[in-house]
Amino acid sequence: MKPSFYDLTYTDLETIVERHGFNNSVTPTLFNWFYKKKRNSPCHNLISKPALAFFERYYDFSLPEIDTVYESEKDRTVKFLFKLNDGQKVETVLIPFNNKYSICLSSQVGCAMNCAFCFTGEQGLKRNLTTGEMIGQFLKAWQWLAENRPGEERILNIVFMGQGEPLHNFDAVKKACEIFLSQFGFSVGVQKITISTAGYLPGLKRWNREMPGVNLALSLHSPFSEKRDELIPINRKYPLDEVLAYIDRIALNKKQFVTYEYILIKDFNDGPLDAEKLGTLLAGKSAYISLIPFNPFPGSRYRRPDMQTVERFKAVLDTFRIPTLIRGVKGDDVLAACGQLNSNG
Repeated sequence: MKPSFYDLTYTDLETIVERHGFNNSVTPTLFNWFYKKKRNSPCHNLISKPALAFFERYYDFSLPEIDTVYESEKDRTVKFLFKLNDGQKVETVLIPFNNKYSICLSSQVGCAMNCAFCFTGEQGLKRNLTTGEMIGQFLKAWQWLAENRPGEERILNIVFMGQGEPLHNFDAVKKACEIFLSQFGFSVGVQKITISTAGYLPGLKRWNREMPGVNLALSLHSPFSEKRDELIPINRKYPLDEVLAYIDRIALNKKQFVTYEYILIKDFNDGPLDAEKLGTLLAGKSAYISLIPFNPFPGSRYRRPDMQTVERFKAVLDTFRIPTLIRGVKGDDVLAACGQLNSNG
């Protein structure tokens, strides 16, 4: 089986071009063609015939296949079920905002973290996605917009918040970020990419040394160990205080924050004591809190609190002067909202 072209960073491609004696213009030309222009046809007439023949012979340019598209009638969110080369399936979500889109990418087929509030956790981990499969999700979603919502092909934000624990697949996610950031290709700004983690400490330990300067989001969900143990089982292995200590060491750019995601679950972690403890824990940090009312999924034992409870929770956090936003629910009618992705069946 041929390796995917979309697994190659700009540096990887430069090395291959140099090794085979092709003109050094081949690298920026190919990145421009497939990433900046987002073409899905061979790059004829722009590179030499030997270079073109080489890449067509030795590299695979296929993208994930769209199996099913789910469009929310409520808010125009789009969920894709992609079929991969080995028959595995994974979900990706386009989230509309102000005539633009954020894309929520998956990094694994399933997930090993088994978080109690997340439908993906029930799927178990099947395998890691390759870099090319993550890049492919973006390109296929963009192409779908171009064909089905022409004039709306503006995917401005990339969040690794779909299926899987991104830092459990660190190397492939890192390479995907490098491709998205490349000035010769997608040219996405570092502040437009966010990687979410449940607190996978081996990945966080590598972050400062290896990950390009993208944003980090932590799935926090409770400041109390016993509650977080229930919601996020790896909290027993990688306790929150150790996770926060490593996050505090991350060098942040100007105007850059770490986002702390907090799913509010009715009568579990949505009370004033939870809010007070959370505020105390994060006060003084370069923190931004994203409150997410729980999104039910088939078989879930948890429920969503009413908006009055959510607003009261936010009011407590406001007293700590921590920027806090309540994330609007989008795509829940097609199981595309936070925590609802599961590609089984």
